[in-house]
Amino acid sequence: MADTVDTLNVFTGGNRIVRRFTNISDATGESAVIKVDISTLTGPNGNAPSKLVVEEIQSDVQGFASVRLFWDATTDDEIAMLGTGKDYRNYKNVGGLVDPASSGATGDILLTTNGAVSGATYDITLVLRLKV
Repeated sequence: MADTVDTLNVFTGGNRIVRRFTNISDATGESAVIKVDISTLTGPNGNAPSKLVVEEIQSDVQGFASVRLFWDATTDDEIAMLGTGKDYRNYKNVGGLVDPASSGATGDILLTTNGAVSGATYDITLVLRLKV
């Protein structure tokens, strides 16, 4: 079996996108799953974005030990580790969390769950800015 997951495109406009990710686990969990594929995005002038910037993260994690978000690279760069409970993080006042584009970077955002148990859930919303 596999976890029941969903991705909802909440908003796309100008240089911003908002994506919501949900999971109901059967104890399988997720490992380095692409949640945002930068190659599928288009900026406000029709140009492909060069990088993504995380401006906000809203999460509700229940039953997982943690959920981790990463920038995809040869050695992935951690964006955030989300623990059990509700959490809200706003990075706008520091210009957002910008993909460091480490060696082998793709620009994609990956998600990994830790400590999956049957019935564990997450509900995560990302507010992203496209850099073109």
